[in-house]
Amino acid sequence: MMICSGSQLKKSFAGTVIFEDLQFEIKDGEKIGLVGRNGSGKTTLFKCISKIESPDSGTIAIKKGAKVGYLAQIPTFASEMTGRNVLESAFGHLVKVEKELKQLEWQMATNVDSMESLLERYGSLQEEFTRNGGYEMESRIARMINGLELGGLVEKPFQKLSGGEQTKVCLGYILLQEPELLLLDEPTNHLDIMAVEWLEGFLNEYPGAVMMISHDRYFLDTVVKKVYDLEEGELTIYHGNYSTFVKEKEERLLQEFQAYQEQQKKIKKMKEAIKRLKEWANQANPPNEGLHKRARNMERALERMEKLKRPVIEAKKMDLSFTQLDRSGKDALKLIEVNKGFQQQTLLKEANMLVQYGDRTAIVGRNGTGKSTIVKMVLGLEAPDSGVVKVGSNVRIGYLSQTTDFQDVEMRVIDVFRDKVPMVEGEARHILARFMFYGEGVFRKVKGLSGGEKMRLRLAQLMHQDINFLLLDEPTNHLDIDSKEVLEDALEDFRGTILTVSHDRYFLNKLFSKTYWIQDQKLHYFEGPYSWAKSKIQKERVNLSIEAETNTTKDKKVEQEKQEPNKNKPINEIEAKIEEIEEELLQLQEEMMRTEDLTQLQMLQEKKDHLEEQKDQLESEWIKIVDN
Repeated sequence: MMICSGSQLKKSFAGTVIFEDLQFEIKDGEKIGLVGRNGSGKTTLFKCISKIESPDSGTIAIKKGAKVGYLAQIPTFASEMTGRNVLESAFGHLVKVEKELKQLEWQMATNVDSMESLLERYGSLQEEFTRNGGYEMESRIARMINGLELGGLVEKPFQKLSGGEQTKVCLGYILLQEPELLLLDEPTNHLDIMAVEWLEGFLNEYPGAVMMISHDRYFLDTVVKKVYDLEEGELTIYHGNYSTFVKEKEERLLQEFQAYQEQQKKIKKMKEAIKRLKEWANQANPPNEGLHKRARNMERALERMEKLKRPVIEAKKMDLSFTQLDRSGKDALKLIEVNKGFQQQTLLKEANMLVQYGDRTAIVGRNGTGKSTIVKMVLGLEAPDSGVVKVGSNVRIGYLSQTTDFQDVEMRVIDVFRDKVPMVEGEARHILARFMFYGEGVFRKVKGLSGGEKMRLRLAQLMHQDINFLLLDEPTNHLDIDSKEVLEDALEDFRGTILTVSHDRYFLNKLFSKTYWIQDQKLHYFEGPYSWAKSKIQKERVNLSIEAETNTTKDKKVEQEKQEPNKNKPINEIEAKIEEIEEELLQLQEEMMRTEDLTQLQMLQEKKDHLEEQKDQLESEWIKIVDN
């Protein structure tokens, strides 16, 4: 069933056409990836679908009653609201119903005279609450907190969270609303690998339609079943995941280019024939009208011909290559029995690492486990609490930070580049053009650059400096897919050593053959890329879990036999009593549903309250015995 469609859409900004004559359809339950270079109009299309902006012409139709969920910017919430309150507000109506149910329960316990009307209202609200999933509300919120790793954020005031933290909470807020059409713009930003993988599972099970903008190729491969490619103001539809799209687009472009070349040959021949016919007609004495007529007919046929556009085989991309320099010693980096922590929190215990010349090594793990701390220790910005961090002989490190900050943001692009790489202006402009800083663009101030542009400028500096060891901290952040691919090509040609921290699984699998995984304050080494390391760490986790569970069971059994030979007796008695009470409560509930006598109903309610209190006490006793 159609959930949303667009017809003949056009949108312009400051006289520049973003897209024109755009057509699309989104069906219920579809998972669609919207791809295209930065600035191609993807976010603009999202804003048009969600009614934040209007197209200049054309129409967007949304199924009647369907909700569209889109986070264009961080919403404003009351200052006293915590992250948890924000998540709860996704169930706005249900929260109100729950409050009213509690008020009615209090009124029924204190106001016997109005019992009949209160019961009627209570029954109606309870049915609505149940029908709309009210009793699953808390479990859904808990699942979201756990999956997106929001545990440390939900009890803090929302307004005091960082921009990235607010974005994570708001992602949970949008997902909990379960709109019929979910629009996600770079949803994996600010999430570590584990949270991204949880989100993939969530979206694959999501019942509604999802359309997403993402530069995370692995994420697109895992979730989407259709790709909309927005290029040069036109939308082309491909069926399949991202990898299928890449292959099919390449094949389509080659076919279109061949068709374009064939048509150009035909046009050239027709023009030559028209020219010859006119020459022959004019050479005749008198001029040959028949030949003139044939020439005019061919001209009209040429005018009527639908001209094919020349396909864009290669868009403007960065042209990157590293300056090749002297190699370092064999052992480029060693961590020996390193311990590191902050404020009573241990990050690393007895960590060991060996990176040799030419290695492609990745460090992965959850946010906050110490990945960036290792980077800082390698750079000498942090010292280990104990152990040794040793950089090898003749190692010259080039560092690419995920924040890509520059000291003086008032400086121009060309001056920032020449500050690190001294050369004449003309040569500098030639190099910067290869990094997509064209013409007057080299005179822009750094403060006006986007995140991706800052990353390109820092790459330009690195690739022309005296380095043989690249230390990369989230290097693909802020880059579109084309720029990522060019960076990957350049890194493949780099003959030195590369150590990276990254959440980009596609990037990790493509380039890095050695993986260090931080888990439980330990560095686990795997001779293989991310996917191989993941399968191994999961297997280890399962084995450890089984072993721990077996040992715990054995220890408990021995302890029970030693210290409390008769412990099972009170536990069994309590469990039997709890079962009796639960059966009695079930019978009471059925009796309350049947009776219409108000006095009888009140007596049953009092008995129910008393039994529930008994049950709570017994459960507390049971927990104390088991814990001891």
